[in-house]
This record gives sequence, structure tokens and C-alpha cells, in this order.
Amino acid sequence: MNDDYELIDSGDGRKLERFGDVTLVRPAGQVAWHQTLDEEIWRNVSAGFDREGGNRWHNRHNLPDHWKVTVAGITFKLSSTDFGHLGIFPEQRVMWKWIRETVQQRKAQTGAACPEEDRRVNVLNLFAYSGGSTLAAAQGGAEVCHLDASKGMVEWARENAALNGLENAPIRWIVDDAIGFLRREVKRERRYDGIILDPPSFGRGKKGEVFKIQEALPELLSLCRDLLSENPAFLLLSCHTPEYSPMILKNLLTQWLKDLGGTTDCGEMTLTGKPGVMPLPSGAFARWKNN
Repeated sequence: MNDDYELIDSGDGRKLERFGDVTLVRPAGQVAWHQTLDEEIWRNVSAGFDREGGNRWHNRHNLPDHWKVTVAGITFKLSSTDFGHLGIFPEQRVMWKWIRETVQQRKAQTGAACPEEDRRVNVLNLFAYSGGSTLAAAQGGAEVCHLDASKGMVEWARENAALNGLENAPIRWIVDDAIGFLRREVKRERRYDGIILDPPSFGRGKKGEVFKIQEALPELLSLCRDLLSENPAFLLLSCHTPEYSPMILKNLLTQWLKDLGGTTDCGEMTLTGKPGVMPLPSGAFARWKNN
């Protein structure tokens, strides 16, 4: 599967990436090594972004207002934001493939057990951003609840759904604070076969609620455990908070889901490029899957 994304090089606190025909240099504070390619290649890019003296783009006028890329079988609308983001985190592309395949496997299992029923796999995607995980689950055949505190990001995700021919897919689009929504879902006795959460280090809800991952994660996991169905398929936890290593996330899932059996693995999310390009660690994940 060809992707429109690749990491071209990284070094000295920066990363050089390609998104379709657009090449960008952006900050990457975790890059402690030196760049491999000549500085001339780094200068010959569409645009750049840095945070020295405040967030600012260089040559932003060279960028289209928006453009499309396809990564891991999902098409995204990209646009430069004032914070240097584009509407995609390509380090998640391995997770998108895993979500799609895991949903497909569960559907095949339930279909074999009850061939007369076409029961959908019910998936909840929290902190859902521009919808990569939502669309991966929908492509696998899931019914999805997509939640993000930003109305603008939910609208962006709906645009991405349309780009992928999923505008009529069974997706609930919710603008809400994650913990408040989860509490209400528990009271409503709603259940999900799969849950995806990628909480930020810090954020604000739609009514200004302050979110800090260190304070919120225990309750998040407790509520997610309460919302899992009697025979759940998976739970995927990822984050970009440096204090949370893959093993820490795995230990958290192991503790919260210890009564369910299944298996849990963990690892680093990475940005990757062609052979010989050093992978760039960009967050951690842990994922639980029912056997």
C-alpha cells in the first residue's frame, strides 16, 4: 500500500517530511541526533514551521489552502494550522491498519457464530481529532461514535469521511468533553466492543473544562472499563506525553483490564521513511485485544 507520507530525514531538533507533493520542516524536540542529508535539501522545501519567538510559518504562502493525501488506505484533507499541525498524525498509521483488521476479525468471528445476524462492532473513538481511527474502524465495518471537544475538528473529520465515501456510514459525530460524555454513557448503560483513546497532555473541553492527562487518565480508564461490552474486542491507548512510556501504558491497561484475559502489547509510534531513514519516535501506545 503506497502512502503519500514519508519521513525524509530528521536531526538537530527538526524533521523533514513529505505529505503528497508538499515538503515541510517542523520542530521535533526529541531528535537528539544530527541530520543525515545536506542542508541544501533541508532548505529546498515547500515551507517550514518553528516555535522560536512564538509559533510561526516560513513561506506559508507556498502552501495550498488545503490538499489531500492518502495514508494507510485513508484519505485526509490537510491544511496548515497556526500551531504547525496539518490535520494528520502519520505516526498513527500502523494503529489505523490494526484497528481496521481487528474490527474485520471480530465481524468474521461473530458472523461465523451467528450467520443469520449482521451485528456491527460498536466502537468509541475519544479525542478523535480528524478521524483517522474513526474511518479505519468504519472501513472495517464498525459502527462508530466519534468524539472530540473541538467543533471545528469534528467538522474536519466529517469532511474526511466524505472523502473516503463514508458520509453515510453509521458514525455518530459528538462534540463534547470526554469525561463528561463517558459518565453519561455509563448512566445510559451504553456499551462498546472497542474503545480508542489518544488523550492530549493538556486540553480544554467545549465549555472550557481543563484536561490534564496525569489527573484524568485513571478516571478515563475506569469509565472505559465500565463501557466495554460483555465480550469486548479491543482497547487502544496512545499518547504523546513524554512521561508515559509504552511500558507504563501497558501496565495501566493490564491493571484496569486484568479480569478480561486477552493479551496486551505496547510500543513506540514512529514516523518512518524509505529504507535507511532513521525512524523518529513520536509517542507511545498500548493495546489490549481479546483472544
